[in-house]
Amino acid sequence: MAAAHPSPAVRPDNGYAERLALPWWLWLAAAGLTGLLAAEIWLGAGGVRAWLPFAVLPPLAAVALWWLGRIRIAVADGILAVDDARLPVRYVADAIPLDAAGRREVLGVGSDPLAFVVQRPWVGGAVQVVLADPDDPTPYWVVSSRHPVELAAAVLSARG
Repeated sequence: MAAAHPSPAVRPDNGYAERLALPWWLWLAAAGLTGLLAAEIWLGAGGVRAWLPFAVLPPLAAVALWWLGRIRIAVADGILAVDDARLPVRYVADAIPLDAAGRREVLGVGSDPLAFVVQRPWVGGAVQVVLADPDDPTPYWVVSSRHPVELAAAVLSARG
């Protein structure tokens, strides 16, 4: 059974906001692996090796996991924002919600190497945003989303 994720923040102006945070079980797995690695470095030694791995590795793991889950997606004021990339929705030809199989197909062997991709493996769905800007060599964006139908609808409603 898939873990339930809260609905994205849908704003009254048809905006959208989502953060691609890591699931709780990845935090648990990282804590276990960090503890195991610290214990292996320690291996009963005294002095600095007794406490340093336990003081350094857990904060490093927490920072790495936070960094992996920092990506924010928003549609507001006619702009699709994915992390620090911005796309005015007037250049959007279409927004297609994708399930896991559709995302795999779009990002597979036949994908365009010029596409802009923000993909997180722990997020099942995605949205393919097809561009209609003749000056931009990027044919489309593929953005992971836990709520691809809502994100695609927000992009299309902001466009028109």
